[in-house]
Amino acid sequence: MSKPIQLAAPDPRQNQILAALPKAEYERILPDLELVAMPLGWTMSESGDHVRYLHFPVSGIVSLIYALEDGSSSEIALVGNEGLVGISIYMGGDSLPSSTEVQSAGQAYRLSRKVMKHEFEQGGQLQHLALLYTQALICQTSQMAVCNQHHSVEQQFSRWLLMSFDRLHSDKMMITQEQISHLLGVRRESVTQTAGKLHKEGLITKARGSISVLDRDQLEARACECYAAVKGECERLLPPPKTRH
Repeated sequence: MSKPIQLAAPDPRQNQILAALPKAEYERILPDLELVAMPLGWTMSESGDHVRYLHFPVSGIVSLIYALEDGSSSEIALVGNEGLVGISIYMGGDSLPSSTEVQSAGQAYRLSRKVMKHEFEQGGQLQHLALLYTQALICQTSQMAVCNQHHSVEQQFSRWLLMSFDRLHSDKMMITQEQISHLLGVRRESVTQTAGKLHKEGLITKARGSISVLDRDQLEARACECYAAVKGECERLLPPPKTRH
């Protein structure tokens, strides 16, 4: 398990859910928020684990991954600073059938199961926002299931890049093509061919262990409708990010 860190602490309100809380609710839970590092590749929870903490990412990306008995797996959702990790704490179950793995390193504030359940019982804005986020997450997992079944590797790859960069808030992502193939649940050769094609056409640039987007408009044109559907539902349900100076 990741340990609390002592670096200069980022503002918890870099997480959009925490930023949208009324002042009284935010200040009530602030002493219980604990900053933790999310190193690349950290498995925050395995399928079936008893989830002890709710995590509010302020940077980085967490992937929800579903694994099959034959060892194959695919990503079913992405979580960045727009959301939270650990919905089973307030949805009535002790665990989820998916595992959670850090795709891009970052930081998060965690809140214990006990504190979150107490806050949920108050019926305040945190409860309301958590339920809205859960609805957005269900939309994302449903759309990605359809995408993986019906759309080409190029469409899936383009959609995944756009969703990742939306949450990364950077123009460069450190990731290997092998990791991408694991997340998409497709052959590495297919990812290599697709990335090479998009690189040749000037939509992305790729180096060993990294990818950057050069032409976002064209990448959106290559992606399937799943990207716009998920983004639109998130924007409809969740509070917009607050600009801080």
